[in-house]
Amino acid sequence: MSYPTIQLKAGREAATGFHHPWVFSGAIEGLPSSVEPGDLVYVADRRGEIIGTGTYAKGTIAVRVFDFQKATIDASWIQERIQAALHRRYLLGYGKETQTTGYRLIHGEGDGLPGLVVDVYGEVAVMHISTLGMDKLLGGVVGALQKTIKPVAVVVKRDGAYGKPDSFELVDGVLPSEVMFSERSLSFVADVRSGQKTGFFLDQKDLRRELAKYAEGKKVLNLFSYTGATAVALLKKGAAFVHNVDESQRALDLVARQMELNDMAVTSWSMEQADVFQWFGEKNEVMYDMVVLDPPALMKTVKEKESAMKAYHFLNRAVLRLLKPGGIFATSSCSHYMSEEDLAFVLRRASVQAGRELLLLASVRQSMDHPWSVYFPEGLYLKSFIFLAEN
Repeated sequence: MSYPTIQLKAGREAATGFHHPWVFSGAIEGLPSSVEPGDLVYVADRRGEIIGTGTYAKGTIAVRVFDFQKATIDASWIQERIQAALHRRYLLGYGKETQTTGYRLIHGEGDGLPGLVVDVYGEVAVMHISTLGMDKLLGGVVGALQKTIKPVAVVVKRDGAYGKPDSFELVDGVLPSEVMFSERSLSFVADVRSGQKTGFFLDQKDLRRELAKYAEGKKVLNLFSYTGATAVALLKKGAAFVHNVDESQRALDLVARQMELNDMAVTSWSMEQADVFQWFGEKNEVMYDMVVLDPPALMKTVKEKESAMKAYHFLNRAVLRLLKPGGIFATSSCSHYMSEEDLAFVLRRASVQAGRELLLLASVRQSMDHPWSVYFPEGLYLKSFIFLAEN
């Protein structure tokens, strides 16, 4: 099989040559008239040598490269890529017959399948598609999943970013009424139908593990708690009490379900529906031994950086006023355009203004079933710090 060839400008081949998976529109010298958005294409250097194969899109990112050679992206190729990703997850300790059956199997560019996320929850696979090119390869992906992990159901969610409306679609099998899985022997439920993203935040597995080391005897405030996975992990490791605050009542309903699944005493936790930004206006007393702050992405474009930095500053400063001296403070940002350095800058200002001294205990990134690489540093999006807050 042969694909149309997109030629790069002289001097613009280096990124692709060093295996960066994005080709920007400004690097393109020639575009065949027959190429349509979503089509598979070859990428050639100025000499006409094929240096990559990927999918074309109109916009700033013109090509997402799947393979850094001339390749045929068919069902067999996709299955090999998914099988390799599955092998890496087993090396991490995730998969069937392990203590963690909820994991990310495919993480876009990090696994050589741009535009595709596949999260596995027990026996259910949930796909999230974000490019037209990947949408056109849907049949091959579903077939590969059927052969590799043999799920009882395969779900597709689309985010509407490439011209198709937001959607939820069961493409194979029968979806259980409750999608259950485990994480380090804890039991959880994923809301794959109406939950954010694919229904659960799997990328914070490592933060939950690290925080659990400090949980014993602590009274904890869990802000932007979502479905309560962090609360469960802390209670299992001896936290005295966890109060969960989230704006979504649906998420809080799932908090209650997670507590039930893990046999948590009803006196060991509570929950409150509230906008966290407004909630701070009513809370002024210092009362918690540990606070976990994990807001949604507050910065989705570079243009939002200034306002987002102010929002992160407000949240972190407010948290430090509710934390007892010697308390544990965990803070996260999943905003792609906010670096660890940006978050550290916010924390310096917020801590000084709150009159607190922060001593770093751990720096945690997204769990490695959400891989980023030296070839694609943009894949690093989640960053967290755990501090001992003195004064």
